Amino acid sequence: MDFDRFGVAIVCMFCYFRTMTETMKRFFRTNMGAALLNMLMAYMVFMVSRLAFFFENYATFAPDMSWGLALNMLKGSLVFDTSALLYINSLYLVLMLLPWGRKEVPGFHRFLKWLFVVVNSIGVALNLGDAVYVAYTGRRSTITVFSEFVNENNIASIFLTEFVNHWYLVLLFVVIVALMWLCYRTPDKCVWGKRWRYYVAQTVTLLVLAPLAIIGIRGSATAGTRPITISNANEYVNRPIEGTLVLNTPFSIIRSIGKKVFVTPDYMSMEEMKRTYEPIITPVNDSLTTSQKKNVVVIIVESMGKEYIGSLNPDLEGGKYKGYMPFMDSLLTKSLTFEYTFANGRISMDAMPSVLSGIPMMVEPFFLTPASLNDVGGLPKMLKPRGYFSAFFHGGHNISMGFSAFAHAIGYEKYFGLNEYCDSPKYGGMDDFDGKWAIWDEPFLQYTLDEIEKFKQPFLVSMFTASSHHPYHIPEQYVGKITSEPGNQPIYKCVRYTDMALRKFFERASKQPWFNNTIFVLVADHTNQNEHAFYKTEQGLYSIPIIFYTPDGSIKPGMMKNVIAQQTDITPTLMHILGYDKPYVAFGCDLLSTPAEKTWAFNYNNGVYQYFKGDLMLQFDGTKSIALYRFKTDPLLKQNLVGKLPEQAAMEHQLKALIQQYMYRMNTNNLVLRSK
Repeated sequence: MDFDRFGVAIVCMFCYFRTMTETMKRFFRTNMGAALLNMLMAYMVFMVSRLAFFFENYATFAPDMSWGLALNMLKGSLVFDTSALLYINSLYLVLMLLPWGRKEVPGFHRFLKWLFVVVNSIGVALNLGDAVYVAYTGRRSTITVFSEFVNENNIASIFLTEFVNHWYLVLLFVVIVALMWLCYRTPDKCVWGKRWRYYVAQTVTLLVLAPLAIIGIRGSATAGTRPITISNANEYVNRPIEGTLVLNTPFSIIRSIGKKVFVTPDYMSMEEMKRTYEPIITPVNDSLTTSQKKNVVVIIVESMGKEYIGSLNPDLEGGKYKGYMPFMDSLLTKSLTFEYTFANGRISMDAMPSVLSGIPMMVEPFFLTPASLNDVGGLPKMLKPRGYFSAFFHGGHNISMGFSAFAHAIGYEKYFGLNEYCDSPKYGGMDDFDGKWAIWDEPFLQYTLDEIEKFKQPFLVSMFTASSHHPYHIPEQYVGKITSEPGNQPIYKCVRYTDMALRKFFERASKQPWFNNTIFVLVADHTNQNEHAFYKTEQGLYSIPIIFYTPDGSIKPGMMKNVIAQQTDITPTLMHILGYDKPYVAFGCDLLSTPAEKTWAFNYNNGVYQYFKGDLMLQFDGTKSIALYRFKTDPLLKQNLVGKLPEQAAMEHQLKALIQQYMYRMNTNNLVLRSK
């Protein structure tokens, strides 16, 4: 009897599961079921592209990865992927679930298949593209990426080079697209039987999906929570750079469309803000100030990270590290530099405003935003009333990277680019073009000297080198002679080539009558490929050389210990030396008159504001402090002291005032002082 009951139970369970299986099969043949399976496939391909992102940047993410962190990042990535996938597939889902019987024909569903595959393929392509590009920016691309390269006519060539260099990512993309096409689920024409069931089911599904989609896009079901933004990625990681692994590029682009880049926060009253931080520099005139109208030459060296200069890394590799720029090492013996020196951004567009106008990068590159139309000060405008002629040199196409537009905006009288170089019969014209970006550094720096010889003193000359740039080629005649050895990074041979070009520039310049009456400033625009652990940290990624050199020795050579210097300090420091006597706006300080303990640096890293002062580095996400390190004694940033040090409150208050001042002045066009 018991056996009979058991048998009956088994039969009933079998029938139940068979019925459920048939019901599930029937469901997945419906529009709703097919849409669900296709969206699950979209999640999977986004995750695959994220894995590719991880392995492409393995050296950045792997050292600090743990199972706990990985699971937390996975949790966060699902939130951002949900938002992005609902955004880009919204039309697909609405059309698929629209309660309209006439659309249920093969032709319409073929269109939906194309729509789904194309839209999600674009999403995957953006993710895989950023897997490469993040090495140069340190963040996921936003809508401004399309403005960044709008003036470049070499994009096709650059893309082709990247396709060849990263063929495995191209192959992965092809495989993903093929699998999406093959695995796409097309619903059966009718599986509901009666027509009324179809309309009821489609309508109910849409009504249920709409609020769920809103929750998914917002990233939260809590009414009081604002929609998630790029900065929310930092909730799931330990380091800002790790936020790029949690995010996806479609989300970053979509979330930045139509957004006001500079939003003035209400951290404190205007009076308190001004008391705490005011970016108005009042010049100091002392024994360091010269009465001579010295020439100024500012050389912004492409990608010259601090790591590449041996003398700036005395403790690296047990004191045996030589670096890759022997000329820079020799120049440093005759120059002034500072112990802790930082870039304000991660791309070339961040450097020009920082170095030449004292305007750091915050959120987005300054001259890719509407604020670029503001009145902007800078070295040429400030020096022109004192009789200075000014010129800017960059060997790229004249409209490349928007450099010429910015140079004009801040008052440079002449711009020398690829066009002007090619007009010179002395040089090789386009034969000297590197094929991607600009004229090779060696001939272009010599051309620069030819033009400087024609200038009346005093002059301000700014140069932007180009050859130490991706895709990391050097002129054919140096291939095999200049190498990357002993390091592993392709850029090493390029910085060696640029170092040689700079040596030849200074050797010839030293014979010119204007040389001894000149202040030279050498600074990198940003860092680039790194090999040592320190230079992969949030401070190392911004560590660059800042060098002041005067051939007549008027600026005492040496290293100023414990001084924190940044690109935005260059303009105030030069104005002090040159005896400028009017107040002006700059988000930096005069390094020669500011006590070491009051020097500071700022940069913006993937949604996180970083503030260096004293021996502390504070990371602030716009709402709260997320990390605090003693960056001088803890260079690898292993010990997070947030909430443990009394200095945190004051640093956070100072940083808030800096951010608020920046946003206020951007939004009110107050980057220059106007006469009353």
